[in-house]
Amino acid sequence: MVTGLATDNRVVLTIEYDGTGYCGSQYQSNGPTIQGEIEKALQKLTGEKTRIKAASRTDAGVHARGQVVSFRTESNLPLKAFIDGLNHHLPRDIAVKEAFRADDNFDVRRGATGREYKYYILNSPTRSPMRQGFSYRVDGDLDIEAMNRACRALVGRHDFASFVSSGEVARKKRTVRTVRKAEITRDGDMVVLDIAADSFLPHQVRNTVGPLISVGQGRMTVEEFHRIVAAATPGLAGPTAPADGLCLVGVNYPGPFNGDAR
Repeated sequence: MVTGLATDNRVVLTIEYDGTGYCGSQYQSNGPTIQGEIEKALQKLTGEKTRIKAASRTDAGVHARGQVVSFRTESNLPLKAFIDGLNHHLPRDIAVKEAFRADDNFDVRRGATGREYKYYILNSPTRSPMRQGFSYRVDGDLDIEAMNRACRALVGRHDFASFVSSGEVARKKRTVRTVRKAEITRDGDMVVLDIAADSFLPHQVRNTVGPLISVGQGRMTVEEFHRIVAAATPGLAGPTAPADGLCLVGVNYPGPFNGDAR
């Protein structure tokens, strides 16, 4: 799928970013976006006006450690120059971590076989200045065992309409997804949902975290959560967890990339 020297000069980048100050990953005319900043940096580096395409769309305030983007370029810069050059022009809260070359038929979005997100819950009675903006603070005890029992209903191929709005259901039409992993772990005062699927619906993860927290607090039973999943009724799940606890940690592809210039 991927060659060391592609004839069309398609470049693939792995990106890390702090999404706090952005209106999301995808270009918008009403505020700064990850796409907009990368495209501005590319123009400064190559002199070209280039459109990039991302593997997964992230909302305003959502972070990423493993976002993948691709673009075509006439530039013959070596891969390491794309990493160093773009990082020179990009703001401090966005960084290129890896660069590769790909064949012309490579589609960064449709070619992906899965995405993995983590949602970070700071389970503490006091705020943490060092982790503020990268986690959602929840006071009081959380029953991790009950939350994991609730997560079992998520794994497999299901209709996840309950976890999106009716407007999104009308727009997306298909709301069936395959979740490969959904697990809650605790490390000290940090509780983490690790969830992986072929793809996700808009706000699906954040609309999943909200009721999972309710289960952990004893305000919702595991059986009630399972019924929400089974109902496949738009807008049934809630409340929506804040964006700042969510991070795209990786995007999977069928084979390894070549031309790694880390």
